[in-house]
Amino acid sequence: MIRMTELVRNALVCVAVSGSLLVAATSANAQDANTWQSVKKAGVLRCGAAVSPPYVMRNPSTGEYSGAFSELCRNFGEKVLKVKVEFVDTNWDNIVAGLQSDKWDLSLALNDTLERRKAISFSTAVTPYNVTLVYNKNNPKVPKDIHTYSDFDKPGFTVAVMSGTAQDKAISGVLKQSQILRLPGVDETRLALMSKRADMVADDVSTNMLLTTAHPDWAVVFRPNPPLAQQQICFGVHKDISAADLDVLNNYINQQVKSGNVDRLIDTSVKAVLAQSK
Repeated sequence: MIRMTELVRNALVCVAVSGSLLVAATSANAQDANTWQSVKKAGVLRCGAAVSPPYVMRNPSTGEYSGAFSELCRNFGEKVLKVKVEFVDTNWDNIVAGLQSDKWDLSLALNDTLERRKAISFSTAVTPYNVTLVYNKNNPKVPKDIHTYSDFDKPGFTVAVMSGTAQDKAISGVLKQSQILRLPGVDETRLALMSKRADMVADDVSTNMLLTTAHPDWAVVFRPNPPLAQQQICFGVHKDISAADLDVLNNYINQQVKSGNVDRLIDTSVKAVLAQSK
C-alpha cells in the first residue's frame, strides 16, 4: 500500500513538472511570437541595414541612414509602433544571420527567396527586383553588341558583385567561365569597374540605373532577357512572427505602395544619389 502511494505521488509530481514546463514553453513561444509587443516594451525598433542605394544609404560622415527602405522602417517604428528607431549597420553576408540571432527586428531591402525562407520570413512585396549588368563601353574586352551571357562569359572576364546578395546567387547560376569578384559593398563593386579591376558589375536594376545615369558617357547596361532573378524586395522578419504582427507590417506596406509613397521615396532617393555624384 505504501509502495503504491509512493508511485502515485511520484506520478503526480511528474505530471506537475511536465505541466509547468509546458506552460513555460508555451509562454516563451507566445512571447517570441509577439514581435511588436516586445519592440514596444523595449521602446525601440531595430532595423538591420546593409547599404544598397537607392533603398538603403548611409552617410559615412554622420552615420545617418536614408533611402526608401530606411524611411519606411523609420516611419513604421515612429508612426505605427510609436517607438524610437535604431539602425544597425551590417552587410549582405550577415543580414539574415543577424535577424536570426535577434540583433535586430527587421532586415531592410531583402529579396524574398526560397533559400532565405528556410531561416526567416518576409513581409509582402515593397518593390520588384531583377538583376542587370553594367559595363564600360570603352572597354575593349567587352563585345560591341551583347545579346546573351555567352557573349562575355569567357575566361579572363571579371564580373563584380556584392557578396551574399541575391544578385551574387543569380550570376553564380548563369556564369560558368567568367571570374566572379565578390566584394563587401556597392562602393567597392563600382570602384572595381571604374578601376578596370572588373569588366562588369551585376546589381539590382534600380541600383545600376543610378550608375548609368550618373555616368552616361561610358556606362552601358545589359538587361538579360528573360529578366534575371525576377523577385520581390521586402522586409525580412523573424521566422516565428505571428500572423497578427505580420498583418500589421503588411497593412502598412500595402498602404504605402497604394498611396504612391514607395515610388516617391525611391524617386527621391535616386535624385539624392545622383546629386551627390555630380
